[in-house]
Amino acid sequence: MSNDHDYTRTKLFIDGQWVDPQGTGTVEVIDPATEKVCGHVPSGTEADVDAAVTAARAAFDPLISVTERRERLDAVITAMERRLPDIAETITREMGAPIRIAQGVQTQVPLAVARGFAEALATFEFEERIGNSLVVREPYGVVAAITPWNYPLYQVVAKVLPAIAAGCTVVLKPSNEAPLSVFEFVDAIADAGLPPGVVNLVSGPGRIIGERMSSHPDVDFVSFTGSTAVGSRVGELAGKSIKKVALELGGKSANVILDGADLATAVKVGVGNAFLNGGQTCMAWTRMLVPLSRYSEALELVEAAVSKYSVGDPWDPGTRLGPSASEAQYQSVLGFIERAPQDGARLLTGGGHKLPDVGYYIAPTVFADVHPDSELGQEEVFGPVLAVIPFRDTDEALSIANGTPYGLSGAVWAADDDTAIAFARQVESGQIDVNGGKYNPAAPFGGYKKSGIGRELGRIGFEEYLQIKSLQLP
Repeated sequence: MSNDHDYTRTKLFIDGQWVDPQGTGTVEVIDPATEKVCGHVPSGTEADVDAAVTAARAAFDPLISVTERRERLDAVITAMERRLPDIAETITREMGAPIRIAQGVQTQVPLAVARGFAEALATFEFEERIGNSLVVREPYGVVAAITPWNYPLYQVVAKVLPAIAAGCTVVLKPSNEAPLSVFEFVDAIADAGLPPGVVNLVSGPGRIIGERMSSHPDVDFVSFTGSTAVGSRVGELAGKSIKKVALELGGKSANVILDGADLATAVKVGVGNAFLNGGQTCMAWTRMLVPLSRYSEALELVEAAVSKYSVGDPWDPGTRLGPSASEAQYQSVLGFIERAPQDGARLLTGGGHKLPDVGYYIAPTVFADVHPDSELGQEEVFGPVLAVIPFRDTDEALSIANGTPYGLSGAVWAADDDTAIAFARQVESGQIDVNGGKYNPAAPFGGYKKSGIGRELGRIGFEEYLQIKSLQLP
């Protein structure tokens, strides 16, 4: 794959057209595998946000028919599917996801999620009778969608498509690190021929674009995915005008392997989950909890599994780990690795050395003897770093699993499903895989505690974009 392709975009998408931004600033997009600029996008202004919100407000029809919603949704899915090969390559270029991951998880999962929303819409009952009341579900209004860089297409699909299915209109802000694939998604929106203003795109810094979107008086609902710290700020700004907020935030998910479980399978699957997308996954199982009685065996299995993960050129089909998505993320992960031994963690494999010399590459890293209350046991690293933690009994395992401020995802392995389910019911987390249960794109996804508010995906995620009205009938 040539490195000289310029992905630069110069216009924003507002009111159904690609238009010049009202400012002159641009955002550099860096290829993390080469550390070179691969494109630019406009650095929008508050005036651009205002124009986008005005267009979205004008396009919003609270009485839109279900038929029209279905037609819009189907048109977007069809147009998006045609562009997936190009979008996959762009994701590899802008955030370093190995091409095998970009052509798989990064694009095929969003397609499955999109189809799930279409299925939910096809069978959804928008009205029901409760006693003498007619309860109706109506579109929320103008949605501000603020998305991160780690799964750029998936995150956009999880917000924009249920909004369209609900009859809402959208103002979308992508991350500065990986905005190019989002622009290509909006190319699909343009291809789909939606009415002007239904979806609008404004790129630029969060402190300007994101904050104006979150506080704008004509925005009805803010859906944000990103760090817990920024999510708190989004909630603060949105709360001043009493608008709805959905937040999908950080995670420090536990992969709990109970005594009697298939240790070899649990370790292999757990390592794969922890390192997926270079560990840049909010639902990654970054804490592996194993019985003290099988601790040595588990560490040997972890080392063997990790030896199959090497960093490399993301364009090589055999590469499993590409670079960190940005220099800032690379430096952040290095900091966690360098500080972990100070808290007593023992480096089992990997470390912070940079491989190769160019690109933000970090070797897959595992620490043993991690204390549950240490920084590495508590904080989200968002890189290829796994913490292995021993426990003495089931009660201690549950205490460790629930002992962080987060509660987004996780896994439980046991000798039988009933034991695993009983344990999973006690874990404070929004999603838990039981004995290797497969990913379900129609199941609701979201967090407990500081991992967020609200749910995404499937029928329940779609319902987030609907308001409920009760008509008390005579």
